[in-house]
Amino acid sequence: MAATKVFAARMAGLVVLGPDGESIGRIRDLVISIRYDRQQPRVLGILVELPTRKRIFVPILRVTSIEPGSVTLTTGTISVRRFQQRAGELLAIAQLLDSTVRVDDPKLPQLADSDVVVVDLGIEQTRTRDWVVSRVAVRERRRLGVGFGRRGAVHVVDWAQVRGLTQTELNLPGQDVTQLLEQFEGMRPADVAHMLRDLPRKRRLEVAGAMDDERLADVVQELPENDQVDLLEELGVERAADLLEAMDPDDAADLLGELPEGEAESLLALMDPEDSEPVRRLLAHAPYTAGGLMTPEAVVLTASTTVAEALARIRDPELTPALATMVFVVRPPTATPTGRYLGCVHFQQLLREPPANLVGGLVDTDLVQLRPEASLTAVTRYFATYNLVCGPVVDTENHLLGAVTVDDVLDHLLPEDWREKDEDNHDVHGLPLIEGTGGRK
Repeated sequence: MAATKVFAARMAGLVVLGPDGESIGRIRDLVISIRYDRQQPRVLGILVELPTRKRIFVPILRVTSIEPGSVTLTTGTISVRRFQQRAGELLAIAQLLDSTVRVDDPKLPQLADSDVVVVDLGIEQTRTRDWVVSRVAVRERRRLGVGFGRRGAVHVVDWAQVRGLTQTELNLPGQDVTQLLEQFEGMRPADVAHMLRDLPRKRRLEVAGAMDDERLADVVQELPENDQVDLLEELGVERAADLLEAMDPDDAADLLGELPEGEAESLLALMDPEDSEPVRRLLAHAPYTAGGLMTPEAVVLTASTTVAEALARIRDPELTPALATMVFVVRPPTATPTGRYLGCVHFQQLLREPPANLVGGLVDTDLVQLRPEASLTAVTRYFATYNLVCGPVVDTENHLLGAVTVDDVLDHLLPEDWREKDEDNHDVHGLPLIEGTGGRK
């Protein structure tokens, strides 16, 4: 039987089905409208993430049933225009959960004059088929010395008994982001970046402030350049420098290249010299050249390294799949710029050899190297000609400077705003699609 009462957080991740039963996408949030007269907020619709990662708005009246594992839509038209939040709209999960509020409920005197945290919103369908937010689940803050290590009790109260969920109060700084971070747990950085872009600016900064440097660096590297710059400027110089240290050197160089020279130099000066030095070397190359595209963090070995050791290096989970397809053999030192470049060994070759063999006997010396000044077009032709996803960048004195990977080439071949552009409209399992408002008046 279809539910007429449900909690918002439990809807996150539910599969959205079309009238024919085929999957369209998943629910990522609910869009609501808070009223100034303190009446129950109206649920306007659901935020659906399509398989293409684009997020669209679907009016709540298009939902015919809410089941434990899915939501089914009626026949009718929906808009595939990318969701953009409007004035007066709030995201139930992204903006209301984790808010600090107060409760005026005579049945819960222990909550009087105490701050509690919103952990969920109860929505229900009215006789007119509209959906409203009717209840709020709140958690008591843990008191020092009482129940150490345990979370506070959860209570469900009527919406009218909650104070602190107005537009003005939600825009105050310092809102917690615990549930948002839990929602991002286990997601790929590119997917988190996509979700981050859909958050209001205030929540985006609060999430960024709560993430550790390593996680935030992975996510920032997947944002469009203008969003990267905006976020970096909002973090403050100390945190910005920490973030740049955690980023891959080539991505940090690309980001610094978007800043005014004075600002970039100030951030470089705050970075640890060990982290800033490879970034400075990359900034010395023109952006659309092999030197500007390369990363200095390739897998670099000496000829005396065994196959077993080489395989252990490329099993590093921090290594990208493209970089793991090839190891580069040099004379010491192995830090870029290295000693004399001897050649490369392909990953497949390593798999065919006994573990005790030395990589020095497997070196491919015939593969053409890229010069740091090679243009983007030349690099693209190089990958196409030799069927590679990774290639060495070597200077005129035969020192390995780094490696270019195909993902960086594609990133620069695509239009600068490719992360921001919507995909072409396409039919979603038989549902008629339009480019209109999606039912929002």
